[in-house]
Amino acid sequence: MKRIFELYASGAHSLVTLRKAVLNELGTKLSRAYFETLLKNRFYLGYFIRQGIEYKGQHVALISADLFAKAQAAFARRNKPKYRKHDFAFAGLLSCAHDGCTVTCELQKGKYVYYRCSHGRGKCSLPYMREQDVSERLGELLKGIYVPETIAQSIVNLLQADGEQANSARQQRTTAIQKRLAALRARMDQMYEDKLDGKIDHEFWTRKMNEWREQERAFEAELSALNNPVTQDHVLTVKRIFELANRAYFLYLTRNTAERGELLKSVLLNCSTDGISYCPTYRKPFELIFERAKTENWSGREDLNLRPRWSRTRFQPLLKHIEICCSQLIDIEPIATHS
Repeated sequence: MKRIFELYASGAHSLVTLRKAVLNELGTKLSRAYFETLLKNRFYLGYFIRQGIEYKGQHVALISADLFAKAQAAFARRNKPKYRKHDFAFAGLLSCAHDGCTVTCELQKGKYVYYRCSHGRGKCSLPYMREQDVSERLGELLKGIYVPETIAQSIVNLLQADGEQANSARQQRTTAIQKRLAALRARMDQMYEDKLDGKIDHEFWTRKMNEWREQERAFEAELSALNNPVTQDHVLTVKRIFELANRAYFLYLTRNTAERGELLKSVLLNCSTDGISYCPTYRKPFELIFERAKTENWSGREDLNLRPRWSRTRFQPLLKHIEICCSQLIDIEPIATHS
């Protein structure tokens, strides 16, 4: 069993070639469908499922968690969508400004890609548009997304400081709760001694111990909640958003047509066109970045020393959407860092 996982985790086999390799190496003939079920079964990690709930079993795990993860990664790589010959880069991004219909794509003479109105509401005056022309015009939209470097760094610094303050406050609260818990337990131990010595009766001891047990459980629950420090992962995500915003047009120019479509889909929700002009709808937070850039409303109000005053309040709307996007935004890192 372990050898089957090792063979597939190597990435050198599909399920078909894995079947042949197992037959040649181990002399065991199994169906292709069985291999897929076997390689995704967490039973071999030491778990079992009962009534839809996964439990840790008492049986010995046959493979390591690392080997199982590598096998699942091999599945993901082989099942990753690939661009086929007739995948259209900007499909789903455009709508017709005349009637609101989706702009569809078609291949002519086996190699020329054109975009046109889908005519869902009848005949339309939107002209046929060559993919090359569409690509160039859509790329121009990325020029409008820009955050001055000083502003981007100031916002990242604000988030960094917030995280540090939160961790400091968490540590202080943890220390305070630990002291109160230790004092409570010392009091409980002393009361038990008093009970043994006959200084208090059993009824009084039971009532007080029940009260203190409730307090103890509350303290333990709060300590458990405070146990995880505030991470700075969201700060890195914000930095990547700004990097993508400031490098989007340059990155766009260095990509092939399919990759340009993927980059645009990470920034745009939709774009309405009449064949001449393009009116984009940006994803958040790029929508707010674009609005700020369009009005050049980036500078903070200056103080008496002519230095800009940065504050979380000033950038609260932008920060709110960026922080939401930290958990919801589609993965932009491969696009942003690819050279």
